[in-house]
Amino acid sequence: MSGTSLDGLDLAYCKFKKGGESWTFELLDAKTISYPSETIDLLSRSTVLSGLDLSNLDVLLGKWYSKQVNAFKGERVVDFIASHGHTVFHQPENGLTLQIGNGHQIYAETGIPIICDFRSMDVALGGQGAPLVPVGDKYLFSNMDFCLNLGGIANVSFDDTLGVRRAFDIAPCNMLLNYLANKNGQLYDTDGKLAASGQPIPSLLDKWNSLGYYQLGYPKSLGYEWVHKHYFDGLNVSNYKLEDLIHTSVRHIAQQIAASIIQNKLDSNTSLLVTGGGAKNSYLMSCLKTSLNGEVGIIIPEDDIIDYKEAIVFAFLGVLKINNLPNCLASVTGAKQNSSSGVQIGF
Repeated sequence: MSGTSLDGLDLAYCKFKKGGESWTFELLDAKTISYPSETIDLLSRSTVLSGLDLSNLDVLLGKWYSKQVNAFKGERVVDFIASHGHTVFHQPENGLTLQIGNGHQIYAETGIPIICDFRSMDVALGGQGAPLVPVGDKYLFSNMDFCLNLGGIANVSFDDTLGVRRAFDIAPCNMLLNYLANKNGQLYDTDGKLAASGQPIPSLLDKWNSLGYYQLGYPKSLGYEWVHKHYFDGLNVSNYKLEDLIHTSVRHIAQQIAASIIQNKLDSNTSLLVTGGGAKNSYLMSCLKTSLNGEVGIIIPEDDIIDYKEAIVFAFLGVLKINNLPNCLASVTGAKQNSSSGVQIGF
C-alpha cells in the first residue's frame, strides 16, 4: 500500500482464515519503508509528467517495490502479492483512475503471483473506484459501528439501517496537514503540536466548510487533483501564520468528520474505530472528540492496526479476488454491480 500522503510503502505479511461467513486475520509482520527523496519528488510531480516520463516512473516504482518485497519476505512462503500501487489520477466522473507501480515488473523480479489495479473495473462499471477498504471493514472489523481511516484522505465506512455497507471519502486529511508541515521543514506535524499552537482563521474555515463536495450525498470520493484545486492552489502561505493554517485545517477536518458520523449514526451507543497516521495526531483526536460532543465513543487500536490496516485490507482484497468473491461493493462505490476486481499476473 502506498498512500497519497507520500509517507512510504506499507508491507504487511498476513494470514487469513474463513469460518462460515466470517473472516479472521493475523498480521505476522509489517514494515513501512520511506521513499527515497528523488522518488518523493517524482511522485509529487506525477500528475504533470509527460506520458513517457510517467510510464518510466511506473516501471521505476515497480522495480523499487520488488526490491523491498524481496528483502522483506526473506525465506518466508508468500502465496501472492496484492499491490494497490500509487494513485496518480483519480477522476471517476471521467471513467479514469490510474495507479502506478508496474505489476508485471513486480512479478518478473519477485517471481510471486500478483494482483494489482484494484480500482479500474469498478470505475468501468460506473463506480467511484473508492473507497475499497470498506469490504475489509465489513468482514474483518465487523464489531465496530464506524471505521474511520485518517490517511492522505479521511474516509469512513459503516452499515446502514438495512445492514448495507456504505462508505465515502470525507475530506482531505494528512495530504493537507503534511503539505503545510512541509512548509515548516517537517515531514508531518508530530502530535499536532504545530496545529495546537495556532489560532483559527474564520474566513478560511468558512470557505473550506462551504465547498460543494461537503453537501453531496454518498457515494463520493476525492483525489489529489481536487484537493490541489480547492486547497493548495491560491493558498498563499505567506498571508497567514503557518501554525494558524494548520490549526484551521485540523478544525476543518474534525468538523467534517464529526458531521458525517453524527448524521449517519443509528443509536447513542456508537463505536468509531480510528486508524491511519492521523490517529496518532493527538491534537486532531482531541478536536474530533470535541466536535463529536460525546455522542460517539472513539476507539484507537494498537499501533500495528493503526499503521497497517489499509495494507491488511488490500491483502484481503487479493484473497477475495482469487476466490472470485466480490471485493468492490456497489453500495459503497455506486457501481452498477459488485465486482471481483483486480488484474491477476502469474497465476
